[in-house]
Amino acid sequence: MFDLNSLNPQQRQAVEHDLGPLLLLAGAGSGKTRVITCRISYLLQQRQVAATQILAMTFTNKSAREMRERVEQMVGRKACKGMVISTFHSLCVRILKSHIEKLGYKKNFSIYAASDQQRLVRDLLRDLVADSSAKDADRILWQISAAKNRLVSAAGFKPDINNPDSCLTAEVYPRYQKALKAYNAVDFDDLLMLVVQLFDEHPKVLADYQQRFVYQMVDEYQDTNPVQYRLLRQLSCVHGNLCVVGDDDQSIYGFRGADISTILNFEKDFPGTKVIKLEQNYRSTGNILASANAVICNNNKRRVKALWTADGDGEKVEYLLCEDDEDEARQVMERIHSERFKRKLEYRDFAILYRTNNQSRSFEEQLRYEDIPYVLIGGQKFFDRKEVKDLVAYLKVLINPFDEVNLLRILNYPRRGIGGTSADRLIRLSAESERPLWELLQQAVMIEDLSAKVVGAIDNFADLLKRYRQRFTKPLQMVETLRDLVKELKLDEELYRQENDPQKARRRVENQAEVINSMASYLERESEPTLAGFLERVSLLDDDNIGRNDKEKKLAQDAVTLMSLHSSKGLEFPVVFLVGMEEETLPHKKSIYETFDIDEERRLCYVGMTRARMQLVLIGARKRRRYGSLTQRDPSRFLSEIPEEVLLRLSSEVPRESSETEKEQLADSFFAGISNLFGDS
Repeated sequence: MFDLNSLNPQQRQAVEHDLGPLLLLAGAGSGKTRVITCRISYLLQQRQVAATQILAMTFTNKSAREMRERVEQMVGRKACKGMVISTFHSLCVRILKSHIEKLGYKKNFSIYAASDQQRLVRDLLRDLVADSSAKDADRILWQISAAKNRLVSAAGFKPDINNPDSCLTAEVYPRYQKALKAYNAVDFDDLLMLVVQLFDEHPKVLADYQQRFVYQMVDEYQDTNPVQYRLLRQLSCVHGNLCVVGDDDQSIYGFRGADISTILNFEKDFPGTKVIKLEQNYRSTGNILASANAVICNNNKRRVKALWTADGDGEKVEYLLCEDDEDEARQVMERIHSERFKRKLEYRDFAILYRTNNQSRSFEEQLRYEDIPYVLIGGQKFFDRKEVKDLVAYLKVLINPFDEVNLLRILNYPRRGIGGTSADRLIRLSAESERPLWELLQQAVMIEDLSAKVVGAIDNFADLLKRYRQRFTKPLQMVETLRDLVKELKLDEELYRQENDPQKARRRVENQAEVINSMASYLERESEPTLAGFLERVSLLDDDNIGRNDKEKKLAQDAVTLMSLHSSKGLEFPVVFLVGMEEETLPHKKSIYETFDIDEERRLCYVGMTRARMQLVLIGARKRRRYGSLTQRDPSRFLSEIPEEVLLRLSSEVPRESSETEKEQLADSFFAGISNLFGDS
């Protein structure tokens, strides 16, 4: 059991609030996760609330896992049985698994990843645009996703006649949704949108969940989008015990659809709200907080608050002006060496934060030159790698053979003699006859224009899927079954055939082996494992949950961290270098010239500044290389917002060639000095 006396007055007030809406404005480093977990524990132990009546939602699996682990440490695992702590998407999957048939889908629906969505949209675009590309599909998908996040259906989508992409989206969106439903599949945005639709169309289902979840808690509320907001309104409108925790000053995901107005208008939307500000910071020094507060207070649309610490001012924030981006990288390396020696730090104590990922290049080169270990956060996700997606596609088809995107992906992978011409014939026949592709594959002998060799290959393929569908019904043998599937398909041979580089091929083989390891881990953790459950876990994973290069493992290494400001949220480091402090970089030129919205850029800067615990170094360059040429840069406007009393301004000294005029002036001065010393002769 936690000690209420260990909390500060505002934290304790938040923990003991049990009835009615509650808004916790939790500044960076103010201990918000501790408050949430203590509040859940307080409800369980002091208020005797049943665990099944508690719902806590966050945005990453990692955060949900850590929250559950902390609560279990406080009250015991048994007391937490039946409590739901999950991401929005995981909760919606759970609801849809029980009720999706009411919306016209089958229970064994597939969840399409980004690659599946792109392939489907590209297929649809071929009928509309002669020379469509992957970029075209990405732009259309972005517009569809943005519409779904605003709860705009395919039927309700209104195109902007001045935007060609919007007009094309209006044609693709309805076809895309029709195809998804025909394949018994949904995408990530559908998970939330369909649950909102389910609750709207089936009040009895909504009422059951409203009665079950008496208390709801939401972390990082400032990152919610309209569909998530609507879902919360639906669930909380009966009991009204909605507690949200967030910080409008850290709302940096507008490009993903996050709507800052959800936190700014919370009291208006939920009358009777109690507001508690958590402003005491347990992470950074006083000077770091003073500089961050001074920057963020220039935003107009924000909740007034100011972080403070009881741990002293610490060192001043430094601003280092360098000559160019190469000098910028060199200066950072010098500081890493000196700070390691002075403070007895390790490499993992340093972070280099930047606005855009392409800024990492000069730092990576210099780190390699200096032989300093580093990790780069933001690489490709494990389950986004082709060889992994190919294997997972087999598993998805074994669960849902009507998933035509993945069925087509594996139809001739590895090569089995079903070429492009035969595949096109099958696709056309499926469309013309309005029969599922899986049904045609089981009757290949009846299809005209297919050779006996192709028919035999299709029959073998269909037989393989039927055999392994049966084998995967035995949960405890799933790992062995998957291992046999990989062996029978000879996927390792296929990967070595595809790659000219044996080492790269070996890494790809190892990645497929890692899928088997992942399934083994899943079996160990789950009391009732299923193949469908494993695939749901895979579909809902974020980049910090699995894979050889996942964020959690990288940050555990003794290495300097390179990452974007967006990726840095939620993390902290003893020493932070916030680089590229120039106009058109931070703030980004798009915000200056296109959106005319500097507020989110200022919030990004604030997030970066508050990642630092002991020392914050802001760095900019007089010139920066663009397309091979050095261009003049202006210091970021955010620097002028920091009070001089907390900012130490420095300038790097770089040797340079003297101009001819300067050489003549030096010579004149030299001879004048000689003349004065010896007199005229």
